[in-house]
Amino acid sequence: MSPADGRIVRVEAVRDPNTDNDALLISVFMNVFNVHSNRAPVDGVIERIQYRPGAFVHADLDKASERNEANALVLRTPTGERVSVVQVAGLIARRILCYVRAGDELARGERFGFIRFGSRVDVYLPRSVRPMVAVGDSVYAGTSVLAEF
Repeated sequence: MSPADGRIVRVEAVRDPNTDNDALLISVFMNVFNVHSNRAPVDGVIERIQYRPGAFVHADLDKASERNEANALVLRTPTGERVSVVQVAGLIARRILCYVRAGDELARGERFGFIRFGSRVDVYLPRSVRPMVAVGDSVYAGTSVLAEF
């Protein structure tokens, strides 16, 4: 399920820097007019949360995932798979809010945080999933399906 309202800007096989596993990265860009409340993409228990200070380049660019201020949550699903969801600050966004802690259990679609104005959320899913979105698609938090497990 999509963790944010916005537009898909990346669907790509990568290495998840948060779990060191092969993953499918799906990135959702939120412009200043989107709702910036972030939701859990899967059911799971938060294994850890890691904040990373950084730059504030335009969140629509791929380099924002590596360079910008970010907050990563690693979730373990009920079936034991690990999923990362990363809040990435953008050019205008200078504040990431995270309302949860390690050990908390999240239900798919449950709110976990907020990013202010023009940002992105990266979701690293197991490589075995089948993507249900493509670059350019519009998605909505808590309702749009990003991939099938």
